[in-house]
Amino acid sequence: MRGLLLAGGTGSRLWPVTRSVSKQLLPIFDKPMIYYPLSTLIRAGIRETLIVTAPESTDQIRRLLGDGRQWGLRLEYAVQPRPEGIAQALLVGEEFLAGGPVALVLGDNILHGAGLGRKLSEYTTLTGARVFAYPVANPSAYGVISVDEAGRASSIEEKPVVPRSRYAVPGLYFYDGDAVKIAHGLRPSLRGELEITALNEEYLRRGSLRVTVLGRGAAWMDAGTFTTLMHASEYVRVIEERQGRKIGCVEEAAWRAGLIDNEQLRALALPLQKSGYGEYLLRLATEPGRQNSPTGGTGEDPTAVP
Repeated sequence: MRGLLLAGGTGSRLWPVTRSVSKQLLPIFDKPMIYYPLSTLIRAGIRETLIVTAPESTDQIRRLLGDGRQWGLRLEYAVQPRPEGIAQALLVGEEFLAGGPVALVLGDNILHGAGLGRKLSEYTTLTGARVFAYPVANPSAYGVISVDEAGRASSIEEKPVVPRSRYAVPGLYFYDGDAVKIAHGLRPSLRGELEITALNEEYLRRGSLRVTVLGRGAAWMDAGTFTTLMHASEYVRVIEERQGRKIGCVEEAAWRAGLIDNEQLRALALPLQKSGYGEYLLRLATEPGRQNSPTGGTGEDPTAVP
């Protein structure tokens, strides 16, 4: 399975800040926003990812991430000419995906929870589609999914005025090789976009849409507005300062997944020492009994309780 990380769009909900910089480069506490979804893909076992950017932000994001080899990854880039829907990214990435399965993640989504990486890695081989459900107070602001007593999806709607449930669909989706073919058959919605909800509806119609409800042990944040950006930063700050473990640390995820060794981790840490970020990485590389802990390729902290 390959990854698609969506870092396009205009970021208009964050104007004027994002008139001059990509939204995905804004900080969520101590690291760029894009680190969080990228580390989610690493924890899911994804090693090859296409970063889909807006035309004006490709160079900015490439300057930060490079080709990924410093983390044992393969990162490529493609431009979404206009922000015409999440599902359009599948068409932009068609050649990269080469008919195979895909994990699609939005560049402003943060997912965190003990054991989450192990859970996500189960979905990298699948038939059909896998989405997630997360309870929220204001479901009308999101795609909303209804789940029956057996845990199966019964309906899915895009920003309904009267939601059928309080479960929002986070911006992480796993699809089999039919996703691009289905995306080709979609028609733009009234707002002129190829909606990801329409793609999911087709999988639901086929009876192949599976859903995982994220419980109390998981956190999901969409950092697309000033308020949610601040909420996400405060959440990360509190967790990191209390637990002494970072969230969304790409270097750590790659190290725990065995993609880089201790010496490579140290080399990545040295230029980052002044900010304190590098000191954290150096501590990881020197903790007794923790070097390249076997984690089944998920990038999971082996001390975490699922």
